Amino acid sequence: MLQLILGGARSGKSRLAEQTAKETGLSVIYIATAQALDAEMQQRIAHHQQQRPAHWHVYEEPIYLADRLLQCDQANQLILVDCLTLWLTNLLLAEDSALQQQQMQKLFEVLPQLQSQIILVSNETGLGVVPMGEISRRFVDEAGRLHQTLGQLANKVMFCVAGFPMILKDEK
Repeated sequence: MLQLILGGARSGKSRLAEQTAKETGLSVIYIATAQALDAEMQQRIAHHQQQRPAHWHVYEEPIYLADRLLQCDQANQLILVDCLTLWLTNLLLAEDSALQQQQMQKLFEVLPQLQSQIILVSNETGLGVVPMGEISRRFVDEAGRLHQTLGQLANKVMFCVAGFPMILKDEK
């Protein structure tokens, strides 16, 4: 089972993903993609750490997400990845321009092979105006492509608004 949870900033998507993970009763592995590069991001990370159960196994993986998923994979568990847009940002800002496409393709290939239940959390960025800067436009374009492909792979896709999930796809 692969679930994709999309939503805007502070939409409740992470809380929804965490609640969904808890309700399964499975052992949970949490993969965090954020990097604490400034004080504000450190505060965001600390907030997320306080919200999730202490017994969850947590891994930080800013770049090689598919490899980490393969390392953690096993039956009868759930892997929650939060968040794909931070992962995409890390890839776009890396000095290796081919890294992003390579890692995205690897993720698309790995996801269908996994035994674990997977919940992917990501920010929907395509609902606003087209950004002015080149890197911002590229980010929105790449996030849109990422979400479209993952939406096709996923069994369930939800869009979270004001803490409420809207089911976009549900193939049980």
